Amino acid sequence: MHIEQGPIRPPSEAASLLIRVTRNCPWNKCAFCSTYKGEKFSRRPVEDVLRDVDTVRQVSEQVMQISWSKGLGGKISSEVVNESGARYGHLHYHVASWLYYGGRSVFLQDANSLLLKTSDLVKVIEYIRAAFPTVERVTTYARADTAARKNEDDYLALRNAGLARIHMGMESGSDIVLKMVKKGITANQLIQAAHKIKGAGISLCWYIMPGLGGKEHAREHALETARVINAGNPDYVRFRTLSVLKGTPLYDMAQSGIFTVPGEDDMVEEQRLIIQSLDGVTTTIVSDHMLNLLQELEGTLPADRDTMLDIIDRYLALPEDAKNNYQLGRRAGIYLKLDDMQNKNRYNYVQGLLSQIGGPENIKKELARIRRGFV
Repeated sequence: MHIEQGPIRPPSEAASLLIRVTRNCPWNKCAFCSTYKGEKFSRRPVEDVLRDVDTVRQVSEQVMQISWSKGLGGKISSEVVNESGARYGHLHYHVASWLYYGGRSVFLQDANSLLLKTSDLVKVIEYIRAAFPTVERVTTYARADTAARKNEDDYLALRNAGLARIHMGMESGSDIVLKMVKKGITANQLIQAAHKIKGAGISLCWYIMPGLGGKEHAREHALETARVINAGNPDYVRFRTLSVLKGTPLYDMAQSGIFTVPGEDDMVEEQRLIIQSLDGVTTTIVSDHMLNLLQELEGTLPADRDTMLDIIDRYLALPEDAKNNYQLGRRAGIYLKLDDMQNKNRYNYVQGLLSQIGGPENIKKELARIRRGFV
């Protein structure tokens, strides 16, 4: 059995069933992104999507049969997940894992599902929820320009069908930065989209990229991003720290000197300026990606502002040698948070890693290499 699936989903959708309704990205020009380069965008026929849902239902029945054969009465254990994959392959493993976590969420791929006709997207969502009564929420990616063109009735129809959240790559609130990196959206479109989406009762999650303005536009990037967040008040803002990948236009810009890649401290200071400049919002800040140096930087505004700023200030106040240790330890997966440096065994282990790479003078190159592996 087979269904079509795309290459990515948000980290927060790790427990979601992946159903592909569009292929690739209709814009595909962002200077920092390599995910869909060389691929063409297309809308999948609704009939093909519904057929994939039927296939998942058949796969789930086979997974349940494995559970019953083990005397588990339909309960999906880790043993059932592993045997499903070993016996049938990746799709069965994916569906079994989804059922293991309750079968509650579905993510519609790829980069801009809202380009489908609203009636078609409603049909897909309703079909999914009819096929799987355990599903509590359906989510998707969308681009701001597409989202801004949809009207209130479209969003009400999608919410009533069961669309619970839209994930959107904001990257920056600065029109200067958005134009520089060829994002193909404007700050005003982001705000328009936010008002329509939230007005219909659909949750909105924006992704922002510390460092994307380069050293040249760092302050503009941070302040304008905060301004747009203040205007849109998304439910979530997720940090995705910049990593400049070889083969992207942004890499070429950096090589030519047009774009100066900020250092680790520069990007942390941008995060501080953004959080400090947020006012009158109830947004939850999330740092759920390995690219983020301070992955513990999470909280809901306004209550947790001071706690988040304190985390940043603790890091920025570290001596240079301690910063080097934390940066490498964090990127290497030795540390999850600043307090982990208090463990002497971990600290000394990271010091050994620093020696292996040739000392602090080589740390920038090593950190950039590690970050590229996270994208």
